[in-house]
Amino acid sequence: MGETPDTAIREVHGRRLWDSRGHPTVEAEVTLAGGGRGRAIAPAGASRGSNEAVDLRDGGARFGGLDVRAALGSVNGPIQAALAGMDAADQETVDARLIECDGSADKSRLGGNATVAVSLAVLHAAAAANGVPVWRHLAGCDPVALPLPEIQILGGGAHAGGRVDIQDFMVAAPGAESFTEALDITAEIYVAAGRLLAADGRRYGVADEGGWWPAFDSNEAALEFLVRAIEAAGFIPGDKVGIALDIAASEFGADGRYRLALDGRDMDRDGWIELLLGWLERYPILSLEDPLAEDDWQGMAAFTKAAGAAVQIVGDDFITTDAARLAAAAAAGAGNAVLIKPNQIGTVSEAKATLDAARAAGWGAIVSARSGETEDVSVAHLAIGWRVGQLKVGSFARSERMAKWNECLRIEEQLGDDGGFAGGLPYQATRWGRRQS
Repeated sequence: MGETPDTAIREVHGRRLWDSRGHPTVEAEVTLAGGGRGRAIAPAGASRGSNEAVDLRDGGARFGGLDVRAALGSVNGPIQAALAGMDAADQETVDARLIECDGSADKSRLGGNATVAVSLAVLHAAAAANGVPVWRHLAGCDPVALPLPEIQILGGGAHAGGRVDIQDFMVAAPGAESFTEALDITAEIYVAAGRLLAADGRRYGVADEGGWWPAFDSNEAALEFLVRAIEAAGFIPGDKVGIALDIAASEFGADGRYRLALDGRDMDRDGWIELLLGWLERYPILSLEDPLAEDDWQGMAAFTKAAGAAVQIVGDDFITTDAARLAAAAAAGAGNAVLIKPNQIGTVSEAKATLDAARAAGWGAIVSARSGETEDVSVAHLAIGWRVGQLKVGSFARSERMAKWNECLRIEEQLGDDGGFAGGLPYQATRWGRRQS
């Protein structure tokens, strides 16, 4: 018999924790033969694509049907048995065993919340066994760079009780020279936005991801306000900093029709695209996520072509971190960037396969957290270790968000002169500024 490697999985244990919305979630802890140990916590989304991996929830009256005892049973039962003795250093083989053990197309048998927590915990355990942080374990000897943060200032859509239809009003600072400076710029804008809302009598707290709770008479009024906040913070909109939107159009669009409840407007596909193109003309919008509904491939392709290469068109619900769906979208010319959410697909390796497919297609990518989050900082390490270039975890408030931003600051300090900053996105920050001058 050969000697058991130090990275052999000795134990997989699941426990119930709580996420930022006070909902039950799954934490997995993996212990290796050599003593290495890793933990990870499954997040949960509010706005979910129909093709996402399925969280296994108990149903019934307990915690509104959201308890995770069945998912914990998956971790402590079949997953523990299937992974025992496997080499944690071989992430792809471990994840393939998880996929095989589940056996469903959407992780619904064991639960995507169970598989993603275990897959990420294996990653952390393997890094610990090697005595390196997760980002370095992922990167190996390759150089890395800090990602450009996209940070929510106003929350909307499913993150704010549908108070406005658009889900996220964010800022990005591709003109910053470092990750630290990008956060500094965002902090100033976030504070300025809060002061303006208070002065206008419209500050009513924060939404799910920590952005200010919106209180506007129209969706466009929120855009106008965000420009005001950028200016109030002392920056020129479209110069060093611009706007990124998560439209989450599947929340209010289907079958080629789009209804903005706040505006009282019902539009066909062409009318909706015309409205979005008008926003691109009038505001310093640099990135649009899910501008069309997930069933509207024709609309997504038409909008991508009309918007042009200077704007980042991101597929989230549209692609759900699925490499095959990304390949189909790329072939159709529907988008030019993808959101990478490990829990959407259920394992680290499948998320990486989608990133690889994006790079092969010439697409950009953004590693993203979810609206239901925890103190887990895995996504920060994925963004840096995979050198993705962009990171989206919510707002500049609430500790489950700040944990990720703060982890990136620590890594930036650790890297020193050996690190870089992704900086400018695939689009140009000065596009809108030149148009307005």
